[in-house]
Amino acid sequence: MAKVLLQPIGSSIKTFMSPAETGANLKSMEALEKSIAEKRLEVKAGWGEEYVKRVHAKGKLTTWERLEILKDPGSEILPIGTFVNYGREFGEGKSKKKCPGAGVVTAFVRVENRYTMVIANDNTVASGAWWPLTPEKIERAQHIALRLRLPVIYLVDCSGLYLPEQSRSFPGPTGAACIFKMNSLLSANGVPQIAAVFGDCIAGGGYMPIISDRVYMTEQAYMVIAGAALIKGGKSQNITSLAIGGADIHVHISNCADFRGPDDPAVITMIRRDISLLPGSGAEYYKYGGDTSEPLYDTREISSIFPGDYRMPYDTRQVIARLVDSSLFWEVLPGKGEEMITGIARIGGLYAGIIANNQFLIGHPEYPDQKRPGGILYREGIAKISQFSRTCNDDGIPIVWLQDVSGFDIGAEAEKEGLLGYGSSLIYTNSTNTVPMVTVLLRKASGAGYYAMASNAYDPVLQLSTPVTRLAVMEGRTLAIGAYRTKLDDNFEILSTDEDEIEKIKSGMQAVEDRITSDMDPVKAASQMDTDEVVYMGELRRYIRAMVEMSYQATGYRRVKNPRIWAVHDLHTLTDI
Repeated sequence: MAKVLLQPIGSSIKTFMSPAETGANLKSMEALEKSIAEKRLEVKAGWGEEYVKRVHAKGKLTTWERLEILKDPGSEILPIGTFVNYGREFGEGKSKKKCPGAGVVTAFVRVENRYTMVIANDNTVASGAWWPLTPEKIERAQHIALRLRLPVIYLVDCSGLYLPEQSRSFPGPTGAACIFKMNSLLSANGVPQIAAVFGDCIAGGGYMPIISDRVYMTEQAYMVIAGAALIKGGKSQNITSLAIGGADIHVHISNCADFRGPDDPAVITMIRRDISLLPGSGAEYYKYGGDTSEPLYDTREISSIFPGDYRMPYDTRQVIARLVDSSLFWEVLPGKGEEMITGIARIGGLYAGIIANNQFLIGHPEYPDQKRPGGILYREGIAKISQFSRTCNDDGIPIVWLQDVSGFDIGAEAEKEGLLGYGSSLIYTNSTNTVPMVTVLLRKASGAGYYAMASNAYDPVLQLSTPVTRLAVMEGRTLAIGAYRTKLDDNFEILSTDEDEIEKIKSGMQAVEDRITSDMDPVKAASQMDTDEVVYMGELRRYIRAMVEMSYQATGYRRVKNPRIWAVHDLHTLTDI
């Protein structure tokens, strides 16, 4: 019988870093995390205390207050899409408005010991209206729920499209209509959907709950195709929205809703009861008798491991040691493709495959006396992670990708070795994998290396960034050299002897570098939905552990082999390492 023999990995931070290094790195990271923390608070505040008071004056709870009641006591809410639309303003002149979080909260929430996907309109932002990118944010959450078969809970308090910006959220293949398509696909795949309407539920907001298995309404809630104001204008009828589509109508006459409750807490209690009736989590079953244990080394120390200068290396194995249970890891193929680290660990008691970039100098397979920089994809490493990814997919083991990649190797040697073909094999593997994959952009996520290592285009269930993530085709300085290449010599020095032209080229190159560096800001990437969430280094295990558990929660929809018959054992045995 094959066994999974996990070995200790990592060591005390004092053994591989000096106190000065640790202090300097931590100081740099804390400054970045402080900035992100301030932005998180700004988004969570919605449109501010005045709008919170308006919600309370109507006898309703705010969205975050509802989430606190919904979640299991002592559990954490894990938001995704926090920074969608961050920094954008809509409208002109004095009418300019921001829409924090695109006016909707999407989060993993544990309810009755099961992870759920919660999609909740922020009723402090334009009464929960849909802005540009609001539909896409909702659809992303629905897609994740479909991939993992997570129950979806809609907390609806939505005044419909934010009409001044309707042209950017109404049409198009990912516009508001796609929300209803995702409702349908979730239903067709047997994914439970429960909706609760707490107030406004107009037009598209009115359609969203209907396909759900359960629809609840509070006494203040109404669902209408068109609100009272529109009806008054179109049909000259003076009537209230509550009279048109309140609980009296939809629970007792139209049958568009199932149950009514007196207020927000009562309806949330009903939702929790419904979730308790669903099949329980399969996670304990798939632990195969293993227990959850914390890493031997504090996860918060990861913040101290990353240098303030992104060009400096760090020990990736020490990062892994602070993410996995008991700091135990079975490294597979350690003697091949040394620029890549592949192996199996338990995270939250459950098996996961880990694929990570090694940042240190590595040996050259053809020239033993030469060293090559890590963080780059070479032939053996590409073949190694491609085969390991395939094997994990065959075994049903979720994969965690820890990216810090500068791209593929380039040059004459790389072309002769057929890196294009090996890279294509890796891309094919990750494009056709069905096992849940989580991609973490630890630091650099550059060029085709980012693509090949399970980027967003290859449908990981979640892509996370950190405060030091640099997502771009290439670094700003490199791109500036490329843009001005015709004006530079072979050593990238300016060819001109004219002082004015030299100054113009210098300032132009600096402007390009500054713009690209600004574009690489992780919050900016998250605002464009290029990544799902920006998390602190100390939060990485929390999110990864939740994602691994969610991968095993639902049973019967994907193959999960028991560890005795893993193809990983065959791969390990045949390589004789």
